[in-house]
Amino acid sequence: MKRIVIASLLTTALFSAQAEVYTDNARVLSAEPMLENVSVPRNECSSHWVPDRAVHFSNERPERQYGGSILGGIAGGVIGHQIGGGGGKDAATALGVILGAVAGDRLENRDQLRPIESQQYETTQREVKRCRTVYDNQARITGYRVAYEYRGQRYTTVTRNQPGNYLPVRISVEPIVQ
Repeated sequence: MKRIVIASLLTTALFSAQAEVYTDNARVLSAEPMLENVSVPRNECSSHWVPDRAVHFSNERPERQYGGSILGGIAGGVIGHQIGGGGGKDAATALGVILGAVAGDRLENRDQLRPIESQQYETTQREVKRCRTVYDNQARITGYRVAYEYRGQRYTTVTRNQPGNYLPVRISVEPIVQ
């Protein structure tokens, strides 16, 4: 039994050693591209002009007016002089002048009591850019379906690249064991 197994293995090895492999060229009959649809993203942007309310700050104060202080001081002095009596008349007049001058100044320059920075609004236009992603469908070649002829027989295969007029083929020759 062992002799039969060893003889079979040796016979198979002999026939395998006789098989030859070589390359040849087959004539290409057609090469059709195989396409695949692919979604390719891209950014699409547009610009729009919109109204904008701009704020401007000014550090300038209007010029101070002194007419209110003068008139207030005079009126306060007259009123204080009327109220006071004896030695207190001079104190009441002085106090009336001071209070009248302060009151007159505040009435005359009441707009200047706000903070130094004043706000001014100006309507302008500004550009707003909006972008969105858009998908474009593109056909990409994934390979070629090639029909070729070798020694009168027709075959087909798929290749990655365009084969040209000839396609290299691998030929394997081995005897048929009977």
